[in-house]
Amino acid sequence: MNGIYGWLVEASPEQRRTLVAASLGWMLDSMDVMLYALVLGEVQKSMHLSAAMSGAMVSVMLVSAAAGGIWFGWFADRYGRARALTWSVLVYSVATALCGFTQTAVELMLCRIVLGLGMGGEWASGAALVAESWPARHRGKALALVQSSWAVGYALGAAIVALVMPRFGWRAVFFVGIVPALITLWMRRRLCETEAWKRNSEQPKQTRQIFRGALGRSLLICATMNAAALFGWWGLFTWVPHFLSLPLSQGGRGMSVVQTSGWTIEMQAGAFLGYILFGYLADRFSRKYTYISFLIVAAMLVPLFAFVRDAHALLVIGPLVGFFGTGYFSGFSLIASEQFPTVVRGSAMGFAYNSGRVVSAAAPYLIGLVSENAGLSYALCLTSAAFLLAAIIASALRVPQTPPIFID
Repeated sequence: MNGIYGWLVEASPEQRRTLVAASLGWMLDSMDVMLYALVLGEVQKSMHLSAAMSGAMVSVMLVSAAAGGIWFGWFADRYGRARALTWSVLVYSVATALCGFTQTAVELMLCRIVLGLGMGGEWASGAALVAESWPARHRGKALALVQSSWAVGYALGAAIVALVMPRFGWRAVFFVGIVPALITLWMRRRLCETEAWKRNSEQPKQTRQIFRGALGRSLLICATMNAAALFGWWGLFTWVPHFLSLPLSQGGRGMSVVQTSGWTIEMQAGAFLGYILFGYLADRFSRKYTYISFLIVAAMLVPLFAFVRDAHALLVIGPLVGFFGTGYFSGFSLIASEQFPTVVRGSAMGFAYNSGRVVSAAAPYLIGLVSENAGLSYALCLTSAAFLLAAIIASALRVPQTPPIFID
C-alpha cells in the first residue's frame, strides 16, 4: 500500500494543500455541470425548449468557458495561480445558484454564460498550480488525482439531483451550487503561490511567444487534439442522462430519474479509476502513448454503448465508457503543463484547453440536432469519430524523454 500511496505520504503540507484545493475546485466544477445535464428534461418541459435549444445552452456555456479560460490563464501568469483559482470558483458557483431564479430561456442562457467564464478559468489555474508544486516523478499521479475529482463531482451532482429534484423541483437543484462559493473562503486563506511562479513573476509576460516557433507548434497540437477530445466528451456525456431516461419508443433506455442517477454514479466510478490509473501509467511509461491508447479504446466503446439494449450489458459497458472515455483527461493537463515554460504556462494551458472548448461547443447542439432526424443512438456515434481524431492528432506530439523539473 505504501508503494501505491507513498508519494502522498512523502508530500509536504503545502503540496497536499494545493492538491486538495485544485481537486475541490474541479470536483465542484463538475458537480455544477452535472446538475444541468440531469435536470435537462425538466428544464425542457418547464421552459418549452427544443432538443437543439437545450444543447445550445451547453454550447454557449462552452464558448464562454473558452473566453474565461484564456483570460484567467493570463490572470494566473500575472497575479498568481491561487488568486485565479479562487476567483474562478467564486464566479461559477454564484452563477449556478442564479440559474435557479431564471424564468425564461434568455435569462438561463445569460447565467450559463457567466458560469462558463468561471468554469473555464478553474482548470488552467488549478492544473498549473499542481504541476508547479509537485516533482516530475509524481506529477502524473498528482494531476490524475485532481482530474479524478471530476468523476466525484459528477457522481455528487447525480446524487444531489436524485435527492433534491423529486422533492423540491429543478430550481432547488441549482441553489445547491452556491456551496462552492463557501469553499473559496477556505481555499484563499490557506493557499500559497508556487515557488516556480514566484521566481518568474517579475519577468515580462510575452504571451505572444506561445504562438511562434516550437511553442506555437505545441500550442496548435494541444489545442486541436483537445478540441476533438472535448467534442467527443461533451457530445457524449451531455446527452447520456437524457438518452438513458428517454422512453424506449423514442430510442432511449426508459430509465427513471433515480435509475439514471444510479447508473451515472456507476459510470463515474469507472471514470474515477480511469483518471487515477492513467496517472500511474503515465509516470511509469509514456505520457503520449497512454493518452492515445485511452482515446482509441473510447472510440471503440461508444457504438457498443449507443446500440446495446440489454440492461445487464449496459451495466458492464457503462463503467468502461467512463474509464476510457474520460480517463484520458488526466493526460492533457500533464502533457500541456510540460510543453510550456513557467512564465507563460497559465496563458498557454488556458488557451490550448479553452480554444478547444470553442470547437467542442458545437457538440451538444449538433448531437441534439442529429438526434431529431436520425435518433440519439446514431447521433452519439459522432463522438466516436471525435475520439479517434484526437488520437491521430496526439501522435504528432513531441514529448521530452525526461519530464521537465519545476520543483525538486
